[in-house]
Amino acid sequence: MKNDAISALPEPLFDVPFEGSARAADLIARIQEFLFGELAALARTQGIDHEHGADRQLLQQVWKRSQALGFYGMTLPAAMGGLELPVLDQVLIKEAIYASGSPFAPHVLGELSGPPRVGALVRHATPYQLAQFIVPVAQADKAICFALTEAEAGSDAGALQTRALRDGDDFVLDGRKRFISGAPFADYAVLMASTASDPAQREITAFFVDLKSPGVRVESGYKTMAGQSHTGDIVLEACRVPAANQIGEQGRGLALALGRITVNRLLHCPAMLGLAQLALRDARDYARQRRQFGRAIGEFQAIQHQLADMATELSAARALMLGTARQIDAGSDARAQAAMAKLFCSEAAFRVADRAVQIHGGEGIVQGRRVEFLFRMLRMYRVLTGTSEIQRNTIAQELLRA
Repeated sequence: MKNDAISALPEPLFDVPFEGSARAADLIARIQEFLFGELAALARTQGIDHEHGADRQLLQQVWKRSQALGFYGMTLPAAMGGLELPVLDQVLIKEAIYASGSPFAPHVLGELSGPPRVGALVRHATPYQLAQFIVPVAQADKAICFALTEAEAGSDAGALQTRALRDGDDFVLDGRKRFISGAPFADYAVLMASTASDPAQREITAFFVDLKSPGVRVESGYKTMAGQSHTGDIVLEACRVPAANQIGEQGRGLALALGRITVNRLLHCPAMLGLAQLALRDARDYARQRRQFGRAIGEFQAIQHQLADMATELSAARALMLGTARQIDAGSDARAQAAMAKLFCSEAAFRVADRAVQIHGGEGIVQGRRVEFLFRMLRMYRVLTGTSEIQRNTIAQELLRA
């Protein structure tokens, strides 16, 4: 937030050795220079903070600059200029980005609208699809979103009502996608629709959809708890999509969508923990500065114990995240472990934010304070990208299957 802005690289909360590769350490140093230098100046001059987002033109400026510096496409396959980083390095880099406190954190790697949305599709895409959709996204010329969720298809991802009916060389799409991250500023969507002839059947197919096509519009007149309008609905009314835009085989769309679910679940954890680090740092600093009864509130054991619990839970969550990353890098399926990490990290990060608000007292519930924003944002992560209940289901299924 403006009144809490970090103007210099913060000191780590604890003196611990870096656990990633030398390449990851170098990337983090260069990304932090970008975050605390150019992007911090851009946020100040343009009035951008966590409550006031950038428009598409400004975001594209950030994407293009990140791409020029070699950060934007690092998650792509090596053939497209990606770095083929191990998962451990990826989580450490992403954690450092979110721990910066920058309002541009989700955009440095293009998480809402860039290469992470299409990297896993490269091996399924046709030469036409690579040239038309994936390369422009990789080069930060176009933005793309991932459209699966609907009003009746959230945790039950296969219950899609959006229909795609073949008509000659096209598919005709009708339906509404709900809560689609990045939709308000996307050019394209990777969109899932039912291609079953019988509505009772589950046959999900993936398509590249140009959001500027006739019959499609984005409605983004609502905001989430986090405040900004990064989310919207995609409405399709007799939208004709060329059959050449079908991704992979018909009926294999859900498999494409969930193909990297283990890694994707884990890669949400560093964002949560980076934000939780901010909450802990803000709470610690406030406890040092705020005085009551003639001394800093950090001298009271009640506050000290809250800070100790916050740091302990954050460290435990981080250890689970890093341990799961190592298992995946070693070749493990780690399906249960990734679900555990997403479950525990989201719940622990929210508890950290909750205590940070409590330590701030009245200041913590004022809109404009960063801890108030972090409380709202980290509450959302218990729902986003698979609810805590879905993670528990996955863990139990894997445990009972063993």
